[in-house]
Amino acid sequence: MLWRPVRLSVRTDPALGGRWTSLRSFQREWLWINPDPEIAAARRRVLPGFAFVDAGGAEECFPTVRGKPDHGDAWTRTWSADGVKHTVDVPHVGRLSRRISGDNPVVVDYEVTGRPGTPFLHALHTLLDLSSTARLTMRGSPRMTVLDVDDSEREWPNGLDTLGPDDGTAICVLVPGCHEVTVGDGEYVLRFAWESEDTPELCSLLLWRNLAGWPAQRPYRSIGVEPMVGRAADLSTADPNACARIGPLGHFRWVLRISCRRAMRLQGAVDGA
Repeated sequence: MLWRPVRLSVRTDPALGGRWTSLRSFQREWLWINPDPEIAAARRRVLPGFAFVDAGGAEECFPTVRGKPDHGDAWTRTWSADGVKHTVDVPHVGRLSRRISGDNPVVVDYEVTGRPGTPFLHALHTLLDLSSTARLTMRGSPRMTVLDVDDSEREWPNGLDTLGPDDGTAICVLVPGCHEVTVGDGEYVLRFAWESEDTPELCSLLLWRNLAGWPAQRPYRSIGVEPMVGRAADLSTADPNACARIGPLGHFRWVLRISCRRAMRLQGAVDGA
C-alpha cells in the first residue's frame, strides 16, 4: 500500500484554558467533541478550582493529570497569546508555554519555567473521534500500569490496541518510556512522537479507552491518547523520581510532533492532501 503525507490544521482557544478545539486533516476532524450542549455551556463557565468538564478536544493537563485539581490547573485558566506563543501561569508551579508550528508534522514546543527543582507532570489530554475498527500501535511490548485496578502491571497490548466496539468498559493505562504511538483508522494513520532533551526517560503515554463505560450515568464513548512527560498520573502521590522537574537553569523543554498520512488509491485517485 502506498501512503501520502496529509497536512494537519490546528485550532486552539487561549481564552478557554488553551484547549485544542480542532485537529483536522483534509475532510477529517480527529478530535472528539462532547455533543451534549449542557457540557459545552459548562466548559465555557469554568474558573480555577472547578471540577473537570469533559467537553472533548485536547486539554493541557499541568501540573498534574489526576488528583487535585483533576486534569491540572492550566485548563481552567486564561492563557495569553503572543503570535504563535501561548502561555499560562500556574500558582506555586511556574509558567507553561507552547508554540505550535507546521502542518505535517504539527510541531508543539513546550517549555515550563519557574523555580529550579519544582516537580510537575504534563500531558496533552487528546480525545480522538475514532471508529470501532481503529487500532493503536507502539513499538515493542512495553510494560504498562493499569490505573484504578490496584495499579497492576501488564504487558502491552493485552487487548488494548483495539478501540471498539463499545462494550461498557473504561480503562486507563500508563505506559512509561513510550515516546511514539500511531492510531490507524480506515485510510488514515495519525502519529504522535515526543521527546525531551532534558529527561528523555520520562516520556510516557496515558491511554484512556472509554467504550461507553463511563460515567456511570449517561456513559459515552471517548478515546484519550495522551503524550506526556512523567511516569505517574497524580503529582500528589507520585514517586519523586517519576516527576519531571524544572531544571537548574529554570526551565524544562519537551516537543511533540503530530503527523498524518493517508492511503492512496492507485487508479484514478485524487488525493485531497
